[in-house]
Amino acid sequence: MHSHAHFTFAPNRRQVLTASGAMALGGLLPAASWAQTAWPSKSVRFVVPFAPGGSSEIVARSTAAELSKTLGQSVFVDNKPGAAGNIAMQEVARAEDQHTLILGHIGTLAVNPFIFDKLPYDANKDFKPVSLLAKVPSLYVVHPDVPANNLREFIAYAKKNPAKLSYGSAGNGSAGHLAFEYLKMTAEIFMLHVPYRGTGPMVTDLLSGRLDAAAVGAAAMLPFIRAGKVRCIATGSAQRLQQLPDVPTVAEQGFPGFEMTQWYGMLAPANLRQDHLDKLAAETMKAVQAPESLKRLSGDAAQAIGGTPAQFSQFIAAEQARWKKVLLRAKVKPD
Repeated sequence: MHSHAHFTFAPNRRQVLTASGAMALGGLLPAASWAQTAWPSKSVRFVVPFAPGGSSEIVARSTAAELSKTLGQSVFVDNKPGAAGNIAMQEVARAEDQHTLILGHIGTLAVNPFIFDKLPYDANKDFKPVSLLAKVPSLYVVHPDVPANNLREFIAYAKKNPAKLSYGSAGNGSAGHLAFEYLKMTAEIFMLHVPYRGTGPMVTDLLSGRLDAAAVGAAAMLPFIRAGKVRCIATGSAQRLQQLPDVPTVAEQGFPGFEMTQWYGMLAPANLRQDHLDKLAAETMKAVQAPESLKRLSGDAAQAIGGTPAQFSQFIAAEQARWKKVLLRAKVKPD
């Protein structure tokens, strides 16, 4: 008998219609139609155009972890390295599922447009900026044998010994390459660039004294600076770093307005609906400033930002203007 019991409660069609009519009158229908368009409706993929590891990973995973708590769906990081980030950017530019985002950075947004003859994406038209997440300052460091304790002494030494000094980077068009070309242009000095395949081998040669100098992200360099294996002569940040309070910025050593940071921000494909973008931007700003996020980022010597889409848009434009000058003058070509 029990097996048929549930039929007793099955309402007939007329009752269902009456009930739905009552719901509509009760103002519940707008809520029902809103529920269908609630976003996100599935997990969100946050593409990172690098191999796992490094600052990009920490910034992306930290933001994804916080957003997963507030968006009502999980946000997961998907690493897609290759072709200086161009492969990932092309894929996300064409994503139409409304649930794909990308970590944009100085390379894909402010460098590649000026060093590649053709790009498979348009940095400005194919994406909508969501939020500038974090800046990782570049530190200008020298081997302890270089007789310079600060930037002024270093510039004076470089001018007295033209073509004697060399600096290393993780490759042509890398952040470390840009950082030093920017300094060379600003301070009017000449130094030989030695590109490596990645930061690891370059740091090995810097520590052994084969290289005189380098500009490296803070997280990778702080342990060596503290151990006295390299000397930091300036930070590329706008303000001094709390981890290195005694080291002045490039700007305060005679070059106002100078800023060299590796920055990371969130972008969405241009087709992301405005209401979805507004919600995502509001939640992302909160996510970056969440206590756990701040803790993770400061551990990596990254400065948490978390600004608005408009602020990120202005920042990208300013960075494109800054790096276009440096790249064209240094005639940087990709590896």
